[in-house]
Amino acid sequence: MPVATPTQKSKSSKRRLYTRMLCEGAIMVALALVLNQLKIFPLPNGGSITLEMLPIFFYAVRWGVSPGLLAGFAFGLLQMFIDGAVAWGWQSLLLDYLVAFTPLGLAGLFKGKNWGIFAGTVLGSVVRFIVHFISGITIYAIVAPTELFNMTFTSPWMYSLAYNGSYMAIDMALCLVVFALLYKPLKKYFLGADIW
Repeated sequence: MPVATPTQKSKSSKRRLYTRMLCEGAIMVALALVLNQLKIFPLPNGGSITLEMLPIFFYAVRWGVSPGLLAGFAFGLLQMFIDGAVAWGWQSLLLDYLVAFTPLGLAGLFKGKNWGIFAGTVLGSVVRFIVHFISGITIYAIVAPTELFNMTFTSPWMYSLAYNGSYMAIDMALCLVVFALLYKPLKKYFLGADIW
């Protein structure tokens, strides 16, 4: 029986690591889709309070920016078809699904850092909010004036801020609370210490 050389062992190890990364990514995207269906509070025009971002943040912090961005993009794309996209044209589909969920992977900038899951969650949530806010003031501006939370809005800027800010702030806070509760028992997974 031939003995594997160090180069062959290294290639085999890299393939296993890559396979693990892809499998975890698929599982996290699937979990995000399930959590998306469990809406805590739905809003008109497609917004809702959910825990859907949790798995994408977790995956991005474990594997890094590129895999995280890909997982966010895959989630946005699949959500568009599975959840039944609420959109005002193709521009809205691009912004509110593909562009908005892809930046969740920016949490991967904090890969391997203590408390990186918290900084990554804030960064990903803020960038997602910015994309939804831009969509609200450009594409959804046609719905102003409108009523929301027993207030009438005549400014698309204020409406987009109130609408998107309401659920994004709560989503981000819920993610931070869940990660705070899980941080100690799952710290090695947040840091990716189990990968190597």
